[in-house]
Amino acid sequence: MNGYAIKNMTYFDKIIIGGEPKVHNPPETLGDIIKSARQQTDITIEELAEKVGITERYLYRIENEGKKPSYDVLFKLIRELSISPDLIFYPEKPSKDSEIENLLRMLYNCDERSMEVVKATVKVLIETAPKK
Repeated sequence: MNGYAIKNMTYFDKIIIGGEPKVHNPPETLGDIIKSARQQTDITIEELAEKVGITERYLYRIENEGKKPSYDVLFKLIRELSISPDLIFYPEKPSKDSEIENLLRMLYNCDERSMEVVKATVKVLIETAPKK
């Protein structure tokens, strides 16, 4: 692929690995976004439906059949799955690094004790990192 083609690819269409662009198809629909976030958090449809207060069938229809949730349900899904609202409302906006998003999603699910362990671990890693 020439430089012109690479420059004109959108952020969502490319991931540069070893200098070579690889096509990446982001979730295209609201259902795809919710399903992808649910799978990344390793939560089942049953568990998420219970947490959000909806039926499994309703969640299945949102994820797979294009059913549009009410504002209240959408709000609960976004909060429960730690989905960036920008991903839904501004899909053309470049997304953050998926590794960082996954880490943040895991942090949101930590209890107080786990969060203290994470903070202490990060502090030690920073303090012992080689100086640049």
